[in-house]
Amino acid sequence: MGEPTRADEPAPAPDAPELRGRPARSKADSGTPPRPVLGALGVLALRLSAALPYRWTWLLGGWAGRVASRLPIRERVATLVNLKLCFPELSNGERTRLARDSFAETGRNLLELGAMWTWDRERLLALVREVRGEEHLKEMLARGRGAIMVMPHLGSWELTGLYCFARYPMTALYRTPRVREMDAIYTRSRERFGGRMVPAGAAGVRAMFAALRRGELTVLLPDQDPGRGAGVFAPFFGFPANTSTLLSKLAQRSGAPVVYAHAARRPGGDGFTLCFEPGPPQIHDPDLATSVAAVNAGVERLVRRVPAQYLWSYKRFRFQPDGRRSPYKTMEV
Repeated sequence: MGEPTRADEPAPAPDAPELRGRPARSKADSGTPPRPVLGALGVLALRLSAALPYRWTWLLGGWAGRVASRLPIRERVATLVNLKLCFPELSNGERTRLARDSFAETGRNLLELGAMWTWDRERLLALVREVRGEEHLKEMLARGRGAIMVMPHLGSWELTGLYCFARYPMTALYRTPRVREMDAIYTRSRERFGGRMVPAGAAGVRAMFAALRRGELTVLLPDQDPGRGAGVFAPFFGFPANTSTLLSKLAQRSGAPVVYAHAARRPGGDGFTLCFEPGPPQIHDPDLATSVAAVNAGVERLVRRVPAQYLWSYKRFRFQPDGRRSPYKTMEV
């Protein structure tokens, strides 16, 4: 499971080197200095937001996000560039409104973390008002080969993971936080309903394969740029996106079925609708380009259903093929 990333910095998601046994280094492992003050402030923010009823969280998070959408910040520019690339059929006004809605959803996502990471099981899972398609996941696990759950940065990926932690043996890959003091909180909060969090790297990938061999559920977030020189380019909303190959190789080598999942916010703060559906069968294609394209196509299909709830402030297209310049430096919005 991941977390919102800075719009100008690709997340160090694991890629092919991990499958060859070369460990990935996180910032926390590479000399990042301790930040006890930031850690303490993070804990305080979680406690304060956890004290709010969810309806207030929805309202306040949405208001804060809309205010932020009017500020001259780089996340606003990244969002508008992404929307111009991905929805060229919309007018400038329509894209501006969608950007504001997206910022509102991001504000809710951030303010929800207090509830997601501290509420007890009964109170938290009561936010799930409807579940669609879970029978697909159950059928996959019943085959005994495990399953790979794909969670895009759509809706509340935290709630999707916690719901499954509470119901299935599950191993999830995560990115070590920049504030090392928050690492224990990340893992403890997410593992409190069961399951296991493993940091991205060679050991984490081995843990994913082991979980699949045990017939368990594993989790990946597929829509982060793996960085320059890693991954392959595949279309995302018709534009080339540098995409990790980890999901494709994990599916091909294990033979495990793939299910996509997301928790969409319902209107008016009325909780969430949790949706599961089988991933595109082409993910298992031995041709890597075909497989990675299918990964992105599956994400795109979900995003088009609730586009405002996607994390558009992330610079998904920062690296481009053939040395082309980043659209975030060249495109006017």
